[in-house]
Amino acid sequence: MKLKFVLPLIAATLALALPAHADNAKLRVAGNLVATGLIQQTKEQPFFENFAKNTGLPIDADYKPMDVLGVKDADGLRVLKSGLFDVVTLRLAQVSRDEPFFLGPDIVGLSTDYEVARKVVDAYRDAFDKRLQERHGGKLLGIYPFGPQVVFCKVQISGLADLKGRKVRVYDQSLAKFIEKLGGIPVTIPFGETQQALERGVTDCAITGPSSANSAGWPEVTTHFMPIGFQIALNAYAINLNKWNALTPDQQAKLTAAFRKFETEVWAYSKELFDDASRCNVGKEPCKTVKKFAMKDVPVKAADEQLIRDALTTVSFPTWSELCDKSYDKCSATWKQVVGPVVGFK
Repeated sequence: MKLKFVLPLIAATLALALPAHADNAKLRVAGNLVATGLIQQTKEQPFFENFAKNTGLPIDADYKPMDVLGVKDADGLRVLKSGLFDVVTLRLAQVSRDEPFFLGPDIVGLSTDYEVARKVVDAYRDAFDKRLQERHGGKLLGIYPFGPQVVFCKVQISGLADLKGRKVRVYDQSLAKFIEKLGGIPVTIPFGETQQALERGVTDCAITGPSSANSAGWPEVTTHFMPIGFQIALNAYAINLNKWNALTPDQQAKLTAAFRKFETEVWAYSKELFDDASRCNVGKEPCKTVKKFAMKDVPVKAADEQLIRDALTTVSFPTWSELCDKSYDKCSATWKQVVGPVVGFK
């Protein structure tokens, strides 16, 4: 059979598989890494495992975490566009290599706490969704933060100045440039490999959220904990655009409402985890969500907080915008238009 006849046949078969009117349809979902901890375990997985109930749609979810599937989190956008999975979690720092624009709401010094981050995300949401649809064949469903990304070290530190000459685990270009400015040596290491890298001395320090690090065992191989936020580690969910367009307007509205409810719950839970895990890591009470350790609590100095705030204009925005404008000519202009007023950036 000639190819020109085969392709329409395949398309017709796929169309029949779309979930718009099926009573027992399933969406294939590539979820977050198990290694990231409690948000994945207690919020994301139950949401998708009870998908029909949570959305009010006759659609179930075939949910698997990315590390169980063998999918790299950095490939989230490619997996989404290919249609290999219908709904994909997008770790924004990790997928920014394929789409720098998606790092815009979380460059260093911008979204360092929950209140500001929420305003930035809401301001950026429409532009994010537009870019996602136009370039990556996806529709945005929701965005939430893992929480402020903080410092764990296996060497003694008393402030950011002590990162000079130290190897520091980072996860995106914005953070790497800031660590370089401090005189540190940025080392890009996947989250799931960081605990071992710390143990073996591949890196002296590492940056992530306090709860995820606790769940991954970082306090077992580090001694000093400094709860200063560089970024807030945003995570998004997107559905393949073909799947989205196959839904009726009523189904789309129900799906949107369900993810908005889920998103709101996770924002609150993320803050709860951040506060609790920050206490647990240094042996303080109450400690309810993760293991208690006895790390050294490094006080956050006002000068260090100012250093990170200043990084927005001196390091992270210039670095990010130069890179992003090369792939998307409206990148920095869009950021200034929607995010600038929120944070007083001109």
